[in-house]
Amino acid sequence: MTQTLTAGRDLFAQVLDPSSRHDPYPLYARLRETPVSLQEEGTYAVSGYPEIAALLHDPRVSSDERKSSRGTAAMSASGRFDNPPFIFRDPPDHDRLRRLVMRHFTPERIAGMHDRVAALVAGLLDAHRGHGQIDIVDNLAYPLPVTVICELLGVPREDEPRFHHWASALARNLDPPESMTEQEIQHAGQARADLREYLSGLVAERRAQSRDDLISGLAASRDRTDQISDQDLLSTLVLLLVAGHETTVNLITNGMLTLLRHPDALERLRREPDLITPLVEEVLRFDPPVQFRTRTTLADLQAAGLTIPQGATVALLLASGSRDPRRFPNADQFIPDRTDNQHFGFGGGIHYCVGAPLARIEAPIALRELARRLATPRLLEDPPPYRENAALRGPRHLQVTFDRLAD
Repeated sequence: MTQTLTAGRDLFAQVLDPSSRHDPYPLYARLRETPVSLQEEGTYAVSGYPEIAALLHDPRVSSDERKSSRGTAAMSASGRFDNPPFIFRDPPDHDRLRRLVMRHFTPERIAGMHDRVAALVAGLLDAHRGHGQIDIVDNLAYPLPVTVICELLGVPREDEPRFHHWASALARNLDPPESMTEQEIQHAGQARADLREYLSGLVAERRAQSRDDLISGLAASRDRTDQISDQDLLSTLVLLLVAGHETTVNLITNGMLTLLRHPDALERLRREPDLITPLVEEVLRFDPPVQFRTRTTLADLQAAGLTIPQGATVALLLASGSRDPRRFPNADQFIPDRTDNQHFGFGGGIHYCVGAPLARIEAPIALRELARRLATPRLLEDPPPYRENAALRGPRHLQVTFDRLAD
């Protein structure tokens, strides 16, 4: 039993190491040899598909970091304990706040963004006519979702330079505290405070004069049936603004990188544009924007025949589970028309990604148009430079040259 528990006990630390950012998947494969393993610093790394699926639906596994006994000082300094958003809460608070968000983040509102997304993608690509080179991150994958979420929330797009570095600091703060420097932790705490102050000003404006946006809708939710405190309101808005674009940036960028590394799939997408729907799902499985999430056990529980004790920190390695050959045939191959693709790209259980429907509009339009309009696209650097984040993994830049831009 001891040998099983300690197998690969430093592999998760290697996943967190920036030197592994360009390709953590060989490490995940080694971790899956022991689907649940105790790591050096005390985290239980869960890497297998069935084990992750079971824990995602287990009420004894908490998303509330305030219940963790590890990393408390660091997480407190970063502000992670101050009125956390609903994805870092358990029922009933989680359910109440999520239900309130979904009352305004409706399928009709999201579906209504389709034509606007298409117009934004067209404009962003048109701006590079005659250039012969594009940075997929800076010139498309970032400005597209940030514009969309700003319009949905009612955040002035021209304020993006103000909140850009705040969002980046908070995204970095999703990594385990032991992988961050003290300066990064302090920066995240200040970013959280600054962003909340900025959003509180917008809330005050909407309460004075309501508009047709999510901030107005959520700010007005103060009756008996859907009460929300001002602090919970700000935490929710921080989540929607940051998560509403940070993950989609990685999804689009990872998707284009995958297509450039699989030219047959890229050419097939040009010929068969309807392939885009299963292809995006395969990107979410093959190279997802969210690699892992951490949880805390509220009781002793069994996983892969082992006992994980109460109070343990558990890392659910979603990207590893989505490459588990026990669940996916040819799991390390990119198969654009893969069927029965129940990946963990949007998580699972009660914390399934609220923004999944929006991402499933933005990413398909962006990737389909990139494939259609860029003639003979080529990577300038492979692997590209990656962001610091291990949990939210994606290239910092993706420089691509092309011969011409189709209409």
